[in-house]
Amino acid sequence: MSSLARRAAAEMLGTAFLVFFGCGVIIMDYFPGAGYHILGVSLVHAFILSLAISMTMGISGGHVNPAVTLGLLCIKRIAPRDAFVYVASQLVGALIAALLVREMLPWNVGRLVALGTPVLSTQVSFWHGVGLEAVWTFLLMSGVMGTIVAPNAPRLGGFGVGLTLIPSIMIGGALTGAAANPARAFGPAIISGNTTAQAVWWIGPILGAIIAALFWDKVLLNSGTDNS
Repeated sequence: MSSLARRAAAEMLGTAFLVFFGCGVIIMDYFPGAGYHILGVSLVHAFILSLAISMTMGISGGHVNPAVTLGLLCIKRIAPRDAFVYVASQLVGALIAALLVREMLPWNVGRLVALGTPVLSTQVSFWHGVGLEAVWTFLLMSGVMGTIVAPNAPRLGGFGVGLTLIPSIMIGGALTGAAANPARAFGPAIISGNTTAQAVWWIGPILGAIIAALFWDKVLLNSGTDNS
């Protein structure tokens, strides 16, 4: 198997883990007797993203997020062809995971929450949602840049990135779902047939990731003009 094929397979698997368990915890939160609520949902998302990145970062870099891949593309940390393959693999992984969620978890509960698809609150407009998703993803991408990309990054595996989902979901889960990841929204939306306002979870995360990547690359990690 070629290097790119192995990396693509890792991205597909990592994204599938995130989507399966992320959607799964939302569905099961509605199951009688569960009641994880927002804290439980945020913790599961944080831990599964941390594990997915840690498991795949030695093979593919552990992007498991099209916005992260495009952010790294804009600062030339990944080649355009590889980025295209990564994003395609992430979306395939998200679709597979959403299919498994539909077939393996209680459908009578899953249909009530569109298989865990993020939704906009009635208090949030389209562009407000885009801005909020950009904020959540700026934080997530900052975790990537500061704990993985930085040359002197601490050895945290994927946990420095995964933990960013806890404050984002605690604050934004009820507003936008705080997906901070186009694939996390795409998979369950397509399989459930609920694609309302899907552009929010593409435009916002991609903008947030690109802005964070450029800020870290050009300012925080650029020591070329440091005269201190």
